[in-house]
Amino acid sequence: MLYFARGSITDKLSKDDLREGLFVALKNLGARKKVLAVPPDFTRFHSQAGLLTTLVHEFYGDKLTDVLPALGTHTAMTSEQIHEMFPGVPEKLFRVHNWRTGITTVGEVPASFVKEVSEGAVDFPWPAQVANLIASGGHDLILSIGQVVPHEVIGMANYNKNIFVGTGGVEGINKSHYVGAAYGMERMMGRANTPVRKILNYASEHFTKHLPIVYVHTVVGRAEDGKLVVRGLFVSDDASGFELAAKLSLEVNFEMLAEPLKKVVVYLDPSEFKSTWLGNKAVYRTRMAMADGGELIILAPGLKEFGEDHEIDRLIRKYGYRGTPATLAAAKANAELQNNLSAAAHLIHGSSEGRFGITYCPGHLTRQEIESVNFKYADLKTMTQRYDLKKLKDGWNTLPDGEKIFYISNPALGLWACRSRFTD
Repeated sequence: MLYFARGSITDKLSKDDLREGLFVALKNLGARKKVLAVPPDFTRFHSQAGLLTTLVHEFYGDKLTDVLPALGTHTAMTSEQIHEMFPGVPEKLFRVHNWRTGITTVGEVPASFVKEVSEGAVDFPWPAQVANLIASGGHDLILSIGQVVPHEVIGMANYNKNIFVGTGGVEGINKSHYVGAAYGMERMMGRANTPVRKILNYASEHFTKHLPIVYVHTVVGRAEDGKLVVRGLFVSDDASGFELAAKLSLEVNFEMLAEPLKKVVVYLDPSEFKSTWLGNKAVYRTRMAMADGGELIILAPGLKEFGEDHEIDRLIRKYGYRGTPATLAAAKANAELQNNLSAAAHLIHGSSEGRFGITYCPGHLTRQEIESVNFKYADLKTMTQRYDLKKLKDGWNTLPDGEKIFYISNPALGLWACRSRFTD
């Protein structure tokens, strides 16, 4: 059922607008006694999920008993991050999801179904795993809160991905990532109905219908002045809200370009991007726009690691970003990658497949570390002097010496492609 829907490419929803829309939906749900909120973590700070969770607390008060950030494989939020993203929500309400030990397997999607929807790319069964707190926490309302935006693993982020991946377990997360990578990222980015989504929808229909999950989705874009604006808010207990949000997100977050981009400069906010696990959004959100032989320069002042999980960091350092054939071969030959298929998928997502150069300008990692995983290295100070963040605007820029670049201030907010590389 759709409880609230408002959004368009011209809407600019204020805090009061979000409060009004959310409260209309929550009132329609009826009285609740024990509420669990499942927002994203700090890596999705700009989703406005923090504000919405604060408004949920304002509405329910002490009936909001638990807040479970959908960490997936990410590290736990710090106290400072909690207070910045969720102002006014008591820190004592926050729980830490452990993707290795804190999960319940609620069912299994058959291998035959996975093979069918992936068109034979993979043929293993998929375990539907969710956090113990979701499976058996005894809540009479579970609010899954997040932003719908193009996504490399599933096509369009959020809806039941927030539950099955954001609070999922090792096997479920690993295999979901690998399905998308094996099927082909370019065949999925920006699409709401993909093989991974079909698998999650099967799990929702067969294994979690008894759970009182309601989805709260935002669509966030940039206004003409460059500031972030909320373009839509959609609340439903089924796919209807997600589908409306996904349709709007394509209009808001997807930039289709007439020609491939020869030189792209991407900035990674140090408060959000400390690893290539997250920072490689700069790669896969632009990969369909990059020209053969082009250059992608990533200004990453906060970059200090490759994987946010210690084991995945080790695997990235060992195998590097060497493209699909090399990664699939490595996964076939090495049990440690077979047991960490999300790492293998990430190595595929973060590669240019040899089509264009990727130069990282890290704040903390060394040249040796960057080059060891098959990226190019450049000095951050030197590159930020040339590409002055205070003067660049999103989109096309011409430097004083005549060099023309395409600048992206936050790759998490969009998807860029040229028509010739976007497969309908």
